[in-house]
Amino acid sequence: MQRNFLMRHAREVIGIVALVALAGVLAISTWVQFGPRLSLEEQPDIRPSLILLDAQGEPFARRGAYREAPVDAAQLPPLVVAAFLAIEDRRFNEHGGLDLRGIVRAAAANFLTGEAAQGGSTITQQLAKIAFVGNDRSFGRKLREAIVALRLEHQYTKTQILSAYLNRAYFGDGTYGLGAAAMHYFGRAPQDLDLAQAAMLAGVVNAPSRLAPSRHLADAQARAELVLAAMAETGQLTRQEADRVVAAKPRPTLPFLSGGYFADWVAPQALAGATTGYGHMVVKTTLDSSLQRSAEAVVSKAIGQARNLGKDGQVALVAMRTDGSVVAMVGGRDYRTSQFNRAVQAERQPGSAFKLFVYLAALRNGADSETLVNDRPLTVAGWTPKNYSNRYAGPIPLTRAFAQSSNVAAVRLAEQVGREEVIQAAHDLGLRANIKPLPSIALGTSPTTLLELTGAYASVAAGSYPVRPIGMPADDAFQARTAMGYEERAALLGMLNAVVEGGTGTAARLPLPAFGKTGTTQDHRDAWFVGFSEDLVVGVWVGNDNEAPMKTVTGGGIPAKIWHDFMEVALSDQIAAAEARKAQAELRDTWPEEAAPWQDTEPEWWDLRRVLPPWGSWSL
Repeated sequence: MQRNFLMRHAREVIGIVALVALAGVLAISTWVQFGPRLSLEEQPDIRPSLILLDAQGEPFARRGAYREAPVDAAQLPPLVVAAFLAIEDRRFNEHGGLDLRGIVRAAAANFLTGEAAQGGSTITQQLAKIAFVGNDRSFGRKLREAIVALRLEHQYTKTQILSAYLNRAYFGDGTYGLGAAAMHYFGRAPQDLDLAQAAMLAGVVNAPSRLAPSRHLADAQARAELVLAAMAETGQLTRQEADRVVAAKPRPTLPFLSGGYFADWVAPQALAGATTGYGHMVVKTTLDSSLQRSAEAVVSKAIGQARNLGKDGQVALVAMRTDGSVVAMVGGRDYRTSQFNRAVQAERQPGSAFKLFVYLAALRNGADSETLVNDRPLTVAGWTPKNYSNRYAGPIPLTRAFAQSSNVAAVRLAEQVGREEVIQAAHDLGLRANIKPLPSIALGTSPTTLLELTGAYASVAAGSYPVRPIGMPADDAFQARTAMGYEERAALLGMLNAVVEGGTGTAARLPLPAFGKTGTTQDHRDAWFVGFSEDLVVGVWVGNDNEAPMKTVTGGGIPAKIWHDFMEVALSDQIAAAEARKAQAELRDTWPEEAAPWQDTEPEWWDLRRVLPPWGSWSL
């Protein structure tokens, strides 16, 4: 019955379809002829590519697209243009934006060779996709691409279209446009490219990530051979001329560099002052590449050996000088799989590492390192904190309470001096978070970042606050700071040293005077060790992104071990010198004083003048 209906009304159906098709053709034709002008002008807000240098002046990262000034296809050598047309659009100068014959020919050639050696889209269509339509894979996108290509052909000359395409095409390594590609891969202007170089660049645009010659030279050279063969087929070269071409060997002006977590952190700061323009903007940073490699190696080793960390456990590390200059940064276990920077972006509870601010507030209110605090259970607003060990020692000096990380002592101190005073101490040393004055504040329940917490400990190391972490050497390196009181700093240094020498952080002990604090949050969700030795301040955090509990990981375990292992490498020269001084001191005890072949030129390793730097040549 349906068939009979269609037979009777076939003419009507065909007529309707024809009318719809005609209306579509007329609409497209009208838009192509009279539609809005499509601009091929370069965007006015193009910014230079950012090249980051380490503290030694070596490039380690690049951010942003690299572009050079636009090229005019009419000014290029004929063989450079011929290379692109032979492989991308042989009938470019003949078609009107779409090339049905070229599509059929390319499909047949690719079928016979088994390779995607030729493309079906015209250069005009590719320009339409790059500049106006986008890359989504759909029939609608292909239709829009075809319509825009027809409009471009109506508006512009072939030379203008080809120039716009060459200036927008992606050539890998973050490089856009023929001018930038020629400079990046061969260190020359596009007008100076030889045939082998032109063939290689013409081949790259087909699959720039897979064919970038800086990383896939063999594939790029094989693709260049296809370009030369295509030029021979189109009569631009003889077969013998194509065969005589020696494969190009690019020497990128700057290798493909990712730079990792540190580069991600510092790049926005560097780009904040950038002006529009082409080429590269070179910015020197505070990164010490040697220390960065050491940090990555130590973290990687720790992850491989830590059985209780779990396959999803993450580690972050920040190392800075006492002026805030960040020299190394690890934001996770693998930058390739996760670019989330846990050193900068993750806000986590610091646990007992926050107690630094509680004890600073107490010292500001008249306490000293020998002041007694009652290490006994207490209840505040219905909440009863407990010590991690569930053991209590009664009245003990502040230094011992801090070294053993007594929770009840810290809460009692915070209640005595006032929670607002603790918050003020934290803010003074550089924490920017909105810390709520809850009873649990003393146990580090207010989240912060590893970067800020490390900067706060740097304030103690420097003897002035706040120390702001920086990634670029400032023109004026001076930061407005307040000097820390002599006695309160001396007390804090003694407490931090006691943590390492006989408290919860003995895994961090070094042959040098070392100062630090452990931190572990409820259910082992976060584990920290933050501390310093000499002029290097380092913070380490371990945890899970989803805040899942870890298997008995504490700040005195994996984080303190990572801190120790990194410091052992970073301060190897100072450690060697300290051990030599120690050996010299031991040897001196065996010599008669009048026969000793040395003189004291600096404090010995055991002298408090080295434990409590840098207050000049005072003695006890």
